[in-house]
Amino acid sequence: MSRPGLILKLSCPDQPGIVAKVAGYAAGHRGNVIEFNQFSDQLGGRFFARMEIETSDLDVEVEDFIDGFGTLGRSLQATWHFRRLPYRMRAALLVTKTDHCLNEILWRTELGELPLEITAVIGNRDNCRGIAERSGLPFHRIDMDGPRRLEGFAEIRELIEAQDVELIVLARFMQILPDDFCRDYAGRVINIHHSFLPAFIGANPYQQAYARGVKLIGATCHYVTPELDAGPIIEQEVERVHHFHTPADLVRLGRNCERVAIARGIRYHVHDRTIIDGARAIVFPD
Repeated sequence: MSRPGLILKLSCPDQPGIVAKVAGYAAGHRGNVIEFNQFSDQLGGRFFARMEIETSDLDVEVEDFIDGFGTLGRSLQATWHFRRLPYRMRAALLVTKTDHCLNEILWRTELGELPLEITAVIGNRDNCRGIAERSGLPFHRIDMDGPRRLEGFAEIRELIEAQDVELIVLARFMQILPDDFCRDYAGRVINIHHSFLPAFIGANPYQQAYARGVKLIGATCHYVTPELDAGPIIEQEVERVHHFHTPADLVRLGRNCERVAIARGIRYHVHDRTIIDGARAIVFPD
């Protein structure tokens, strides 16, 4: 949205009249609802929604509009979040050796597809330093080998806090995050796993897939939780595999899946199109 606006995300117990009440609140203050996505989970009894509201003609200040929604939100027993538009989300990209996901993110950010303000590229190897610096981004090398692992994560935490980072992207960052890190940044860390989860978790998924003779391989973009590769899934991408494909072919095909899945997953998150619901993510695609 190029004009001033808001994104509202909301979840609450399902009940009749939610759409009318929420849209009515916006219309009652001359807000123009330009997009409204909703999902009623009949099995779980929950209601989820995302709406974009143009605020150029509001009859109150935007802050008063946001504060005033609280009365309705509480009456619905809702959890909700507003974000002002336009905006760019401050993000740190964590990498190790491979650079295809990093390149994809930088390219799409430069094109304007991802409203990111990338504060830094952080790596436990120097392989991606040149790419970051050619893009005008600071690169921070943090040694995390052996006994320096926890100390390295403490350094990453300091950087993230100092730079006021909203989103942490693991762009093929080959380190397992400590449990406390996952908890403290819950819902703010996105990972790309080079496998179609939940199959073939952990290391060398393409070799595992080849050994099993799979007919589809893929990549999974998900939120990070303390349980390895088990966080809410945002996006998945797949490629068809044939009998003549070697493990190297699977890696090549898998890279394409990873680039697409991570770019789309970041886009959904940054545009507030995801709502975490326990072990899953509700996603309103664009």
